[in-house]
Amino acid sequence: MFEDDFDGTHLDRSVWLPHYLPAWSSRAASRATYAVHGSALHLTIPPDHPVWCPDDHHPPMRVSGVQSASFSGPAGSTTGQQPFLDGQTVKEEQPAFWGWTPRFGTIEVRMRGFVTPRSMFAAWLVGLETTPEQSAEICIAEMFGEAVVPGESAAVGAGLHSFRDPDVPEDFEAVRLPIDVQEDHDYAVTWTPDQVVFSVDGDEVRRCGPPPAYPVQLMLAVFDFPEKATDEDRDAVPELVVERVRGLPA
Repeated sequence: MFEDDFDGTHLDRSVWLPHYLPAWSSRAASRATYAVHGSALHLTIPPDHPVWCPDDHHPPMRVSGVQSASFSGPAGSTTGQQPFLDGQTVKEEQPAFWGWTPRFGTIEVRMRGFVTPRSMFAAWLVGLETTPEQSAEICIAEMFGEAVVPGESAAVGAGLHSFRDPDVPEDFEAVRLPIDVQEDHDYAVTWTPDQVVFSVDGDEVRRCGPPPAYPVQLMLAVFDFPEKATDEDRDAVPELVVERVRGLPA
């Protein structure tokens, strides 16, 4: 069993890397803005937070995230996790990091988010990509602010993304649920060799498969898209608050 309830004032660096896919940019340019207090991890995007991969990623995006593992090749190689361009190359070599890499079981994230139509937050599992085929994603939950009705409902995205894994189907859907995303909810997957069952607060949302059958890392992040800013949210500070991460073996 794995559990992190973010007690104390420091992130457990044996489990979490406070950077978002640093190989495609650098440690400095991918550093999360975060704090641990009130028995929770707070990921934020303040106004001075830099744009991630500004020369390569379009549209412009800012992100604060943590991940429970990291793997990539040397600078100039195409070996890395979740590339977003064909033939993308590593800009800064990263040491391999294996914090928590579950394979099957129930993975649960208790979280809440503060977003506007220009931002989103998500929790997802993705293959370690030690080989390109081990790249599929299990999206536990993602919420775009533009699909949130404050205090009433949200479209909760959940499902599988194939990426470079030919054995995992693309099977993703955003399901509207009567939840307030600014309140804590338990977003979970029960992952077996045959299928993944997605749930929110213990209620099944959807199921699909076949899922990836290899170890994965957990990624938690809040995103901001500056081009979507309006006068109403130009100075907004998106935030993802994670109260607990728990993994139960199959």
